[in-house]
Formats: sequence, structure tokens, C-alpha cells
Amino acid sequence: MTDGTGYAETNDHDLLARHVKGDPDAFGELVRRHRDRLWAVALRTLGDREEAADAVQDALVSAYRAAHSFRGQSAVTTWLHRITVNACLDRARKAASRKTAPVDDTERLEQLLEPHESASAPAERNDLHRQLVEALSTLPPDQRAALVLVDMQGYPVAEAARILDVPTGTVKSRCARGRARLLPLLTHLRPDSGGESEPGAERNRTQGTPVPPTAGPSDSTAVKGGGGRA
Repeated sequence: MTDGTGYAETNDHDLLARHVKGDPDAFGELVRRHRDRLWAVALRTLGDREEAADAVQDALVSAYRAAHSFRGQSAVTTWLHRITVNACLDRARKAASRKTAPVDDTERLEQLLEPHESASAPAERNDLHRQLVEALSTLPPDQRAALVLVDMQGYPVAEAARILDVPTGTVKSRCARGRARLLPLLTHLRPDSGGESEPGAERNRTQGTPVPPTAGPSDSTAVKGGGGRA
């Protein structure tokens, strides 16, 4: 794999095309550009370092093999994130039957902290992060994935919908239902709330994501067929 300097002026679409044509380093450059965000999404969605690593590896192998089928109807990064999220959801669903309790292992939760925060961030911030991750782990995988993309990674709802391959209304519903389920678990972290909206609410209002005080509508609005994930 190169260090990327030879591809500085090459966009993602062209890199993928060059990979399909046989360039041995083009796909490696795509991985270099996007692996950090793919890893962050996988780790926060699955809550387990080994599972996340396996999911990202599975996703990149799938993308490598399926590159010839890419038609350019979305951004390459959207396509990569969709494959990665689907790999995460597949693993989360398989693990659900084996999981008997929310994540409560302190050492495991520490793995979810950003590398630059794990040693230097104030203890209060680390404790807050751990509690947020623990609460997030109680959500169904589909709601968790939507909240990770929108509230933690900062994707607009429309982009998250493209990544998840569902309608925007489904993303809004999953986010609303997820936030409603998280709110009772996180109320103690907001002693000075004074009726303010929960963290991320203001930003998501600008993205069109409702933040209701109670559970949102059913997830049954998900697209049927077509390979979409409801």
C-alpha cells in the first residue's frame, strides 16, 4: 500500500475505477482515507473491539470484491459505510441471542473511548462517555446504528438513510425511538437541564430529525424488499 501521496489529486470514484481496472494500490488508498470513520462507526455500533475489527475486515473484503458492481449512484464513502454498517448489524443480530445483559465491563467500555481521549481526557468526561456507551448498548442494533451515524458521527439524516439503505423517515423514527429509550437512562447526567432538549437535539432539528418526549412511531416504515435493512 502506498502512503497516498501518489493519489492526492485522485477522487474516490476514480480510485475505485482504477482498482477495478487492476491498479494494485488504489483500493488501499481508499482504505487509508476512510478507515478511521469506518472503524469509529463499527466500534460504537458493536461496542466490542474484536467484533468491530472483524466487521470492518468483512466489509472491506466485500467492498474489494464488489467494486465492479458500484454504479456511482452514491458517494464511495456512503457505499463503504453502508457495507460496514450492514456487516455490523449482521454481527449484532447474531450476538443478540448470546447477550444476556448490557455492556457492563469497565475495561471493555474503555476500549470505546477515542484513542486521543483514553489517557488525557478529564476523568469526568471519561465517566460520562462510559455511561453514554453503556446506555447506547441497551438499544436494538438498528436504533443504535442510526444514532451512531446521526448523533455521534454527525451525518445528516439523508446521508444516514443512504448508508443504512432505508427511507429518511425510518432513520428519524429509529433515532426518535432510540433517544426516547435513552433519555430515562441519562437524565441523571443532566442535573441543570431546566427543560432543555437533550444533547444533539438542536443540531438534529436543523437536520430534520424530531426529538420527541416519548417514543416515536413504529419502525415499520422501513422500505420493503430491494435489499434494504429495516
